[in-house]
Amino acid sequence: MIVKIDFLNKIKEFGLNSYESKIWCALLSKGVSTAGELSDIATVPRSRAYDVLESLEKKGFIITKLGKPFKYLAVSPNEVIERVKRNVKDMAEKEIKSLDDIKTGEFIEELSLLHSQGIETLDFTDISGYIKSRLSLYHHINNMVNNAKSEIVISCSAEELFNTYKNIFNSLKEAKIRNINTNIFVFGELENSKIEKYKEVANIKKSSYLHRFTMVDNKQILMMLQSDNEIHPAYDTGIWVDSSFLVKSVSEMFKNSWEKSKDL
Repeated sequence: MIVKIDFLNKIKEFGLNSYESKIWCALLSKGVSTAGELSDIATVPRSRAYDVLESLEKKGFIITKLGKPFKYLAVSPNEVIERVKRNVKDMAEKEIKSLDDIKTGEFIEELSLLHSQGIETLDFTDISGYIKSRLSLYHHINNMVNNAKSEIVISCSAEELFNTYKNIFNSLKEAKIRNINTNIFVFGELENSKIEKYKEVANIKKSSYLHRFTMVDNKQILMMLQSDNEIHPAYDTGIWVDSSFLVKSVSEMFKNSWEKSKDL
């Protein structure tokens, strides 16, 4: 049986190795088959075929039929996907629980103490960083929002707010619950139906100029270096700085523009 490499690589995304992918694909094409037949069809060494079939059965991809010689029946791809989804979800929940246990234990307290002691000895250049890719930028923004103590300031385009910042909307919602004041300055055409959602969690005003930054607590700022519609997301970049002196200066300029603008 000739199967394209790309096709086999797709099957591997189900969590199968090369031999498992070949055997399962061969069994799907046959419906029911023996280990010997599958070994020949999939060009998998016969000495490995039984081990591979046993592994596929444990993973829920095939069923062993009663009788001799043993024959195997392929589980339908749709059912396999649902099983894989459940397994991934179960594993993720276990990992999350494990991380939550660490977060509330003495270990994280020791790490936090070590970090805070190290921060005290850092100079300005040590607490700044260069972040690349839009995904990484928004992960960092989300982290800044989640750790905000008093104030969040966001300046972005309307397109960016509706298409990308929607991924941190829940974090902004939680910030609202924590009584954190959030101001969003938006450049571009605003759709009333979309903007209403953000009014629930923030004060929003229209900006005459496009600036892309997020400030938190007059202490941290993440500034993007280019317009979001002029660069591919993979090459979007920003500079993060943890400096009260710098952020307060930017904040004063922002407040002047904010006070002159009208509420939406």
